[in-house]
Amino acid sequence: MERVHHGTPRPGWQAQIISEGMLYANVVTPDHKQVSYWREGPFYRLPLSEQKLLEEAAKVLLQMCVEAGDHMIAHPSIMRRMGIPESAWPEIIRTWHEEPPSVYGRFDFRFGGECDMALQDPSLRIPKLLEFNADTPTTLFESALTQWNWFDQAKHGDKDQWNFIHDALIAAWRRNISRYESKTGQTVRTIHFVYTSDEQTGEDLINTSYLADTAEQAGYKVKVGLIEDLIKSVSDDNGSFYYKDKDGEFVQIVFKLYPWEWLTKPAIAPETYSPTTPHGTVWIEPPWKQLWSNKGLLAVLWELFKNDPEKSQYLLPAYFADEPHDLTSYVKKPLLSREGANITIVNNGEAVVKTSGQYGGEGYVVQQYAPLPNFHSPFSGEDHHPMLGVWMIDGEPAGMGIRESGDLITNNASFFAPHTLISD
Repeated sequence: MERVHHGTPRPGWQAQIISEGMLYANVVTPDHKQVSYWREGPFYRLPLSEQKLLEEAAKVLLQMCVEAGDHMIAHPSIMRRMGIPESAWPEIIRTWHEEPPSVYGRFDFRFGGECDMALQDPSLRIPKLLEFNADTPTTLFESALTQWNWFDQAKHGDKDQWNFIHDALIAAWRRNISRYESKTGQTVRTIHFVYTSDEQTGEDLINTSYLADTAEQAGYKVKVGLIEDLIKSVSDDNGSFYYKDKDGEFVQIVFKLYPWEWLTKPAIAPETYSPTTPHGTVWIEPPWKQLWSNKGLLAVLWELFKNDPEKSQYLLPAYFADEPHDLTSYVKKPLLSREGANITIVNNGEAVVKTSGQYGGEGYVVQQYAPLPNFHSPFSGEDHHPMLGVWMIDGEPAGMGIRESGDLITNNASFFAPHTLISD
């Protein structure tokens, strides 16, 4: 794996990425400068063998997550340790067993492949799971479309790009909705797609609209709107809850770019959940995704697989922060957090980086500190720490998006950099 620091920018690329839909094309850096979120020119190049390593790691990890889910369902007290309210447990357990539609998620990896840094740190040659964004991952639009258009137009001669996300999503909608119709005997009339008005950059709107577009291409009628416009808590004689949208249409199936931990607040949870019946609203992603989107999953995975040499190679030691551990260099992460908030990096017992935010009330995990590789640019003098996001579409790895940062923590001011694949 290498970073090509000076690729050739496409003429008019700024206008193009905006016209394609990237409304959030600029970010504000910590020193208050507005810069392009999309990296045009620089890109990452990986040999096919390294792509295969990432693909295999993602497949093995997903099976490990299934085993971890079974373990948490069998021992629901673990959900309490994860800060999941008890009011959410019955629906998590029910949907885990019933397997309602689930479309996507993203594994975030530390990986450097056969980069120069791997000579000093061989662990960079093996993908290491940092976290699983299993409920509301973004960067989907730029991973699937923006970087593919870049690859198609840049004409740099490289072999390929690991990216069949778009086609995989279309197939995922068809399989999941067909399966739902077969199980329930119901025809899906409309799939609703909702996001929150609280998000002002346009990122949630574009990612939600993009997913709706793939469902429409799969042959379904779609409606995009705000989660705030859903009318809650309409009950039938069977006690099933369903929703109406602002137009009065019943919401049969709804994709939400809105985290479950916000929906499961005590004042909301009883009105949110609905059994998978002909009259109940079905949520995508389903309630059981709370088991995987919570960073407590990292501690559960380590407890289950730390003694398995094949499976543990993809993990970093991790523990619930309130349990004994022997880590002296670690990253302290909230069980529920976003965009690098409330993270503390401890190196040799000393806190070296700490970010602010509003998370952490539910508790923390600690994960062994393993710095991201640094592809330092000799031209600009800047540091570039990439985090590799592998997209899981309908349970299969379907592509990759790379976020890079000048700091050790990937956050909402980090950049998106495209990639290519080459023969070994």
